[in-house]
Amino acid sequence: MKRLKNKLLAMEPNTTTYQSMYEGLAVVVDPDYPDMPAVTVHDSTYYDGQIGFTITQTHKLAQDKPTLRIAIPWETWGVDEPSPHTRMAIADFCLREFAKYVDELNEELYNRARPDYENGKYEIHRPGGEVLLRNTACFAVCPMRDYDYGGGVTLCLLPQDQRPQPKLCLCLLIQVQLPRRKLRRVIQMLCRDLPDAVWRFVAELDTARLMQVAKLAEQQKAIRDFLKDSPYCAFIANGSILPRAKGSDLPMIKAVPFVSVPCDEIEICGVRGMGLRRGVTVITGGGYSGKSTLLDAISAGIYDHVLGDGRELCITDATAMAISAEDGRSVRCVNISPFIKWLPGGDAKNFSTDCASGSTSQAANIMEAVDSGAKLLLIDEDKSATNFMIRDDLMKALIRSEPITPFTDRVGELAKTQGVSTILVIGGSGAYLSVADRIYIMEDYRIHDITASAKSACKSGGLATETPPLALWSQNRTLRAEGFTSYPEGSGSERLEVWDMGFILIGDERIDVRGLHGVVSARQLDALGFVLRSLEVANRDAQVDIKRKIDELYAHIYKEGLDGLYSGYFTTCNRFLDLPRPQEVLCLVNRMRKAVFITDERRG
Repeated sequence: MKRLKNKLLAMEPNTTTYQSMYEGLAVVVDPDYPDMPAVTVHDSTYYDGQIGFTITQTHKLAQDKPTLRIAIPWETWGVDEPSPHTRMAIADFCLREFAKYVDELNEELYNRARPDYENGKYEIHRPGGEVLLRNTACFAVCPMRDYDYGGGVTLCLLPQDQRPQPKLCLCLLIQVQLPRRKLRRVIQMLCRDLPDAVWRFVAELDTARLMQVAKLAEQQKAIRDFLKDSPYCAFIANGSILPRAKGSDLPMIKAVPFVSVPCDEIEICGVRGMGLRRGVTVITGGGYSGKSTLLDAISAGIYDHVLGDGRELCITDATAMAISAEDGRSVRCVNISPFIKWLPGGDAKNFSTDCASGSTSQAANIMEAVDSGAKLLLIDEDKSATNFMIRDDLMKALIRSEPITPFTDRVGELAKTQGVSTILVIGGSGAYLSVADRIYIMEDYRIHDITASAKSACKSGGLATETPPLALWSQNRTLRAEGFTSYPEGSGSERLEVWDMGFILIGDERIDVRGLHGVVSARQLDALGFVLRSLEVANRDAQVDIKRKIDELYAHIYKEGLDGLYSGYFTTCNRFLDLPRPQEVLCLVNRMRKAVFITDERRG
């Protein structure tokens, strides 16, 4: 860090730009070629030992709030390199552990009588219980320090045979609010306090706990691999704590641990729990019995969770989509004919609206989920449109020209012909009992299998469901390039803003994403905005194969990392990013109001 300190000391005491720190100007001398002239380079990576601190400008309006990427060689801990499928979990664990040291640094700086821009502050991402691919904690192969500092701006390269090869590093991303007009404190924060905290983190990291995290990641992967080719769509381990503490996402203290019903208890990789079979599953129970808590845990299982979350061994088919009514959402050229037979002045096979009703929005959400490749739908009766979910015999007799085919009439067909299972939470309608493959009741957060007795009650009560003709489930639309842009009409500058309350503004679009139940963190919203922007900027086609484009982009992200999506041009977007699923990107595109879709008929 001597080079960084030298640069800071050379600055004007009242500087607010820190330009030379970002530029990292250096003169490189190579002793292997003494007759060659020195080379001028720009290198903003400063080393403390072999730990690299790369300092970059966050954006033009935050020149006094740099972003630092801290690269720590994994061999520093003297443990084996993590396997590729445990790296995300281990990086997540290290990020959470390093936060403790950041808190200690901030305690020393805090003065409640002054704002952060006078005190100085370190900022680190604080994730929820999910383990996600993040730009704030990841593994990467990084170059090592291959020079001796020669003073001033001079770097003397090591002899060729002594230069270290790039190594696997744990990379942590933080931001530092530098105190204004307090250059000595800036030097202390960047050149002494932060490196000292990093070295304490390295020395004190609980490697035994880290091994437990790696073992859990192995178990989670094994269960997910098992589910892919099994008759089960979800698994909940015995002993899981499903209820959340009031007002938080932490496990509830003294909650009733989950215990499988005996007939559905299975063992995967030494873990015993309940396997929820594919098909149609109904979960019922009285108020406050735990049925919605169970569905929430199943929904949360699309992501891995941290050790101690209580739901770390609740694993769900990764393609699962939570479905609800979404009044007012935009729909473009979606075939909703399996559920809506006809529309006044419209075409149910090519439905578009700027303001969908509860029933049409829920129909569109299901059709889009099926089209995206979802193999499991999660539906809570309380969040659904009543006229979409059921129609009893009396209403069928009373209303002869009803255009809506209720979900009860299609849920079995979805499972049998499309391979799309459904788990429903039902509290007020018995109609689903007759079409369900399995029926469970929750009582005081304990689950019981009542399939046999419920089916018997259906027969004695005469409950039956008409079977409508088989439906057409495919979509026949293609996205056009018109309107699929991050540039507002008539403007030469891009626009991207992300609001934590659930809106993404891009180009001329204002996209409401509050109905995307798979988005569980605000930082996923920022990543969604950057993913969409990347898709739009990179597109050169008149007709956009959006699924293929998303797959290609995600393959690039998995290979090169998430941070490449970020652009400091968009000053209102957060620097920290969590990767959402590809399904959420498709949901985002489906909610665009300016997007232009055409059908196969129009293409022909």
